[in-house]
Amino acid sequence: MLDAGLKAQLKGYLERLQRPVQIVASADQGAASRDMLELLEDAVSLSPLLTLEVRRDDGEITPSFALRRAGEEARVRFAGLPMGHEFTSLVLALLQAGGHPPRADAEVLDQVRRLEGELRFETFVSLSCQSCPDVVQALNLMAVTNPRVRHTMIDGALFQPEVERRQVMAVPAVFLNGEPFGQGRMTLAQILAKLDAEAPRREADRLHAKQPYDVLVVGAGPAGAAAAVYAARKGIRTGIAAERLGGQLLDTVGIENFISVKETEGHKLAAGLDQHVAAYEVDVMNLQRAAALIPGDLIGIELASGARLEARSVVIATGARWREINVPGEREYRNRGVAYCPHCDGPLYKGKRVAVIGGGNSGVEAAIDLAGLVSHVTLIEYEHELRADEYSSAGCRACRTSRSSPVHRPPRSWGMVGASPA
Repeated sequence: MLDAGLKAQLKGYLERLQRPVQIVASADQGAASRDMLELLEDAVSLSPLLTLEVRRDDGEITPSFALRRAGEEARVRFAGLPMGHEFTSLVLALLQAGGHPPRADAEVLDQVRRLEGELRFETFVSLSCQSCPDVVQALNLMAVTNPRVRHTMIDGALFQPEVERRQVMAVPAVFLNGEPFGQGRMTLAQILAKLDAEAPRREADRLHAKQPYDVLVVGAGPAGAAAAVYAARKGIRTGIAAERLGGQLLDTVGIENFISVKETEGHKLAAGLDQHVAAYEVDVMNLQRAAALIPGDLIGIELASGARLEARSVVIATGARWREINVPGEREYRNRGVAYCPHCDGPLYKGKRVAVIGGGNSGVEAAIDLAGLVSHVTLIEYEHELRADEYSSAGCRACRTSRSSPVHRPPRSWGMVGASPA
């Protein structure tokens, strides 16, 4: 299951375990169970502190496995094979269950410990989704930290009947005690804010008490982060107020137009921005949406939470959002049939008929990616011809497939079309 390089890397991580962890697997005779057990046997062979117990017909979702500390109930479970982006989630869960301290503020961990009641979370993911691990890792951390919290990661592509029963149409999709809790990327702080009714008020009071900034940046994508770094390098009091540091990069899979970096992924570039900003004295205030700008001797920024920040100068770097087509039902059905990421949400539509709106490079690439998953793709373009780059003699620049590819169609021949997979 794991190649030699990945085994060596995992072995190095598992050396940080401080106490035993038992892996309890629920398996049957199917191929998915065999793959899961092969992965777990590889992991167990790399550390004397890991043990594996295999159970058949134990009533748990199958195939799945749970992590258990000695003398405690299992609180973290993976239903499916946590590879792809979720392999990191598995590694972190093993380390945290094994006593390695999590990378979280003490104040946040205390907030997790104070949560009351039985909280049983389930997160439906796609292994190709780069947003899903943030949610899975946050909920796993909560389960490891608070004995009243349970969390199960569920691979939606493997458990298609359950996806349809729960009407999951976008990932990550989180359920709490069987009821919908949230969809899309969520940080640990965002999850806690939804669970702790007093958290927004406490945060608003804390922000309201802050002294005025010399420079306050609203927005924390590449432009906002750059503005904050330049200001902080001058030694002046600098703050960032944003919904999330990284902005739309966090929803972007591949980036190939950032000069000097041939190709990278959005979450990697966002992590680099975070590290760069953290190297300077910048007061970063995440989960904040600006509601109004109030002119004056000191410029006021009123936040949606009710808090108000003040600064001598304000940089507006609020960036961009997914383009909407402004048709009835678009917002109402967002994440319930209307999706924006074929890589993340595509596996949920396996065998179904889908439509892609837009005939630019992104639309054409999405249609071709989906053609290998779904039964039929309809590409809708409002112009008389597609706006995607024309193909060259070497291949198609829009979809990066050769002209001989069975799913390739010359863009000039498309207007409003139905493209079936080969």
